[in-house]
Amino acid sequence: MRLAFSLGLRVSTAGLALVGPALAQDTASFDAARKVLETKCVSCHCPEKTKGDLLLTKREEFLKGGESGPAILLEKAADSELLKRVKLDEDDDEIMPPKGGPLKPEEISALETWIAAGAPWPEGIVMTPRPKTALPDWNAEPDPAIGAIEAFPKSVTLETAADFHKVLVMARFNDAATQDITRQVKVTLADPSIAKLEGTELKPLKDGSTAMLFEYRGLKTEIPVTVKDAAKPRPVSFQLDVMPVLTSSGCNTGSCHGSARGKDGFHLTLFGFDSQGDHFRLTRENPGRRVNLALPEESLLVTKAIGSVPHTGGKLFEKDSAAYKTLVDWIRDGAEYDKGEIPQPTSITIEPPQVVLKGEGLETPYTVKATYSDGTDRDVTTLSTFSTSNDNSVSVNSRSGMSASKNRGEAFLLGRFMTFTEVAQSIVIPKNLDYTRPELPEFNYIDKLVYDKLHKLRIIPAPLCDDETFIRRVFIDVVGKLPEPSEREQFLASTDPQKREKLVDELISRKEFSEMWVMKWAELLQIRTFNNGPQQVSYKAALGYYNWLRDRITANVPFNKVVEEILSSEGGTFSSPPTNFFQIEQDTLKLTENVAQVFMGTRIQCAQCHNHPFDRWTMDDYYGFASFFAQVKRKPAEDPRERVVFDGGGEVPHLVTKQPVKPRFLGAKTPDDFGKKSRREAVAEWLASTDNPWFAKNVSNVVWSHFFGVGITDPVDDVRISNPPANPELLNALSGKFVEYNYDVRKLVRDICTSRTYQLSSAVNETNETDTRNFSRALVRRVRAEVLLDCISQATQTPNKFKGLPLGSRAVQIADGNTSTYFLTTFGRATRATVCSCEVKMEPNLSQALHLLNGDATHNRIQQGKVVESMMEQKKTPEEIIRHLYLKTVNREPTAEENGKLMAAVNEGKDDKEKQQILMDVFWALLNSKEFIFNH
Repeated sequence: MRLAFSLGLRVSTAGLALVGPALAQDTASFDAARKVLETKCVSCHCPEKTKGDLLLTKREEFLKGGESGPAILLEKAADSELLKRVKLDEDDDEIMPPKGGPLKPEEISALETWIAAGAPWPEGIVMTPRPKTALPDWNAEPDPAIGAIEAFPKSVTLETAADFHKVLVMARFNDAATQDITRQVKVTLADPSIAKLEGTELKPLKDGSTAMLFEYRGLKTEIPVTVKDAAKPRPVSFQLDVMPVLTSSGCNTGSCHGSARGKDGFHLTLFGFDSQGDHFRLTRENPGRRVNLALPEESLLVTKAIGSVPHTGGKLFEKDSAAYKTLVDWIRDGAEYDKGEIPQPTSITIEPPQVVLKGEGLETPYTVKATYSDGTDRDVTTLSTFSTSNDNSVSVNSRSGMSASKNRGEAFLLGRFMTFTEVAQSIVIPKNLDYTRPELPEFNYIDKLVYDKLHKLRIIPAPLCDDETFIRRVFIDVVGKLPEPSEREQFLASTDPQKREKLVDELISRKEFSEMWVMKWAELLQIRTFNNGPQQVSYKAALGYYNWLRDRITANVPFNKVVEEILSSEGGTFSSPPTNFFQIEQDTLKLTENVAQVFMGTRIQCAQCHNHPFDRWTMDDYYGFASFFAQVKRKPAEDPRERVVFDGGGEVPHLVTKQPVKPRFLGAKTPDDFGKKSRREAVAEWLASTDNPWFAKNVSNVVWSHFFGVGITDPVDDVRISNPPANPELLNALSGKFVEYNYDVRKLVRDICTSRTYQLSSAVNETNETDTRNFSRALVRRVRAEVLLDCISQATQTPNKFKGLPLGSRAVQIADGNTSTYFLTTFGRATRATVCSCEVKMEPNLSQALHLLNGDATHNRIQQGKVVESMMEQKKTPEEIIRHLYLKTVNREPTAEENGKLMAAVNEGKDDKEKQQILMDVFWALLNSKEFIFNH
């Protein structure tokens, strides 16, 4: 197979023949002509845009010509149509090129010299449009700004005569920028008898091993090449070749034949989740209509795709394309379905994985490689589709994978092959940006990874926050309280350079830290009461579940063990509290979805009815994972409020095959035999182990999101290929540390809170004012409902009272999700009705403002707490009272301007009673201020 649109590498002529009458010594004339043609002409005369029915990408196409005949005449070079057109007057309608002005005399001379020499053309060269932004050729003077060149893929293995691999080369600059130089490098095969390069496609010649050497302006790199079974043909496979053609062409999408009712009387399964059913519809549903075995080229499947007969979906590919050849060859071979077991794709990679582009118009090609269950791999770029997450910054051709930089920003380019999707990161920055990387201290590994990403984005982070801001921020985030004035004073007075680290250590050792994380996980585990007959969870059961979770977190039990205990639990919901997890949700499929979302951050719901359109999960994955929970049973206990959870029999039938599905770990190899372990014990052990790459990342991301207001992957429970992490290296490092710490959340929290990144101020500068995903500054975050209520109670000295808890308990200690107050509901406390992280509402709204202004949350508590009244009885001056109120609420002293205005207002009071009321109004204003309600 070959690409319909490919880039051409400059191939060393050592060991390579030239086409036609061209001689090796004439390659200089070709290089000069090529530069003119690729810069000025080929963009209108390539497979994607055949203006005048003329192609200029290959020598034979040049000689064939278009509507006006041959473009060049070797016998009478001066009469060549190409030369006539480029020499016309500038205002002539027939001049070439039609835009950008006429060719310069030296450019015309380069074309004349080349044609007169017989139009030499090195074998394997395919001309492609060369943007004006292209770098010089390989033999130019070295550029000290370029630190290295990198080739993709890192190694090539070719199996069978039909195999090939697309090869790309990138220049990496010292300032982290990158640029494609595939068309400018010199390529040499150490043993040219092993493989040959056609355009950018490396194809096999004979079995053996060699190396490809790439040279560019004094820099070199190489990749190993191995060829196996070079003489062995590979028959066209329906599953491995035809189905990918249908998918990449968009035939089985939801907007075409993959919709629930199909289109124009023809129905395919969405994204090909049922290949056998699709084969039947193509070959048996209307025999002879869609597939013509006698005349394969006349098959409706083919003629509609190339646009030779009317097709609602339009023309999908060219007649001489690889996709066309695949369909015709398959039909010619009998249009059979694959016999027996065949290797299946297991993963794909898209390369280059990350680029940083300086300026507009920089083109970057991509290559996609699929790995199969038998250990082989294939270049599937031509069978993949591409999309971009941010077309304003980076556009991409959906079929070829060629991207182009546009405006400053960041985009993730998605490559999809069959059921697999992978992503590559593309960053665009202005070309002539006035930027110098700041030299910043790194408190730990987090800072280095954040700074590296900010450098690529050319973002300068905010400065470090002051001690006053830090102590308030860390108290609210870590223990859900405000620092008392005495704690603040002691911290500010300390000259210990390690005082911030020591404060973090002290806070994470408090019981309030455990209570914060019990609350967080109680939300995701849906700990709440409800009465729905046999599905009831009594208050005793919910409280037991909550207390069990609190005891585990307080005792600092490794979190993976906590999760393992939950998923493998058996017994009564009173005597074995974690069994309530299976009592809360009893539908097997919904339970499966909850497990994936809570513990892996993955939403697999879409794969219940069809292969996931934006992620790796298939229907087989979905029902295979559900099989682990199909045998969970419940029965009544002696106490009517209790249920007993145990494992019995049961299977989950596949939606398509209706047959029971074998248990299958998500995205990992599953043992054939679990030994003496039950299915739930096996999945619990796997899910909470290092073999599961999603668990540690998910918990790390949840923890990070708590302290920054946004996850590295956001939302935290929507991890998918099409929603990639903003900083993959950071997430990998955090999860790696979490595993290294034996799943100790406290140590992970310490790393985060002692990093310089967490301690940045919320101040904005020209570079970071629009950044909300790369942690270049602290985001101003509204304090969550429970903590805000506790802070109001703390400041006003009014104790809370909740159901089942003693007077003075904190809102974060509420065990039952159904125990709430008007304040908590208004400010977005989670109802725990679902496992979605979105249940916690952090966005401010009008109802919240009105409640603080007019409700009992502030006014009545100020009256009941008597803070101002008590201080006046102690003969404190108004100035002392104002200072105290500031320290109790916003944890700072009033500025001189604030103090002057407030004292002037107080002095307007005629007597102590009026002054007391004015001071209470000051208290009320502070509790309603953004500075109090938000963490900053």
